[in-house]
Amino acid sequence: MENCGLYEYDEAVRNDYSILCGVDEAGRGPLAGDVYAAAVILKKDAVIEGVNDSKKLSEKKREKLFDEIIEKSEAYCIATASVEEIDSINILQATMLAMTRAVKGLGITPDIALIDGNKAPEIDGVKTQAVIKGDATSASIAAASILAKVARDRYMKEIAEKYPQYAFEKHKGYGTKLHNELILEHGPSEVHRKTFLRKLLNGK
Repeated sequence: MENCGLYEYDEAVRNDYSILCGVDEAGRGPLAGDVYAAAVILKKDAVIEGVNDSKKLSEKKREKLFDEIIEKSEAYCIATASVEEIDSINILQATMLAMTRAVKGLGITPDIALIDGNKAPEIDGVKTQAVIKGDATSASIAAASILAKVARDRYMKEIAEKYPQYAFEKHKGYGTKLHNELILEHGPSEVHRKTFLRKLLNGK
């Protein structure tokens, strides 16, 4: 089976920590929209064919895996930090906040939360550990990356209906050439991160 190493990694962690939770985010880089985070506690015998870093999967594949991950989870939670929070406390702190909310929302307190990346939030009562390239290392983090990415993409499609002039359904809020041109043409909306637009708008 492909990616069996991801499950072996989690199994090794479970030797020391019985309840393992994987955490990842989606949407740190875009110019618009909330940042999303997901926390997942997979069932111990769960094997999900094709689980990998969400960025390496097609949208169709992610959508299919989304339901299977939920089905094979002991618990999961998808949480956000708002555009206002991103502008107020900065994207790193907002991402940590969304991750903390996701872990706190599980309904089960994990013994350890493996966090994708090189920084981990401090969460009361839970040991947290940053795992660089975690979504290619741990099955639990990979599962969380898929939930976060799918949930955020769905949210951006909803926003696209409210603000059709920005074509959010095409670029999901990222700073593509098209998106930058549409911001300059229409000005920023209330779902744009003002702190992310300074350079673009100053160069106008």
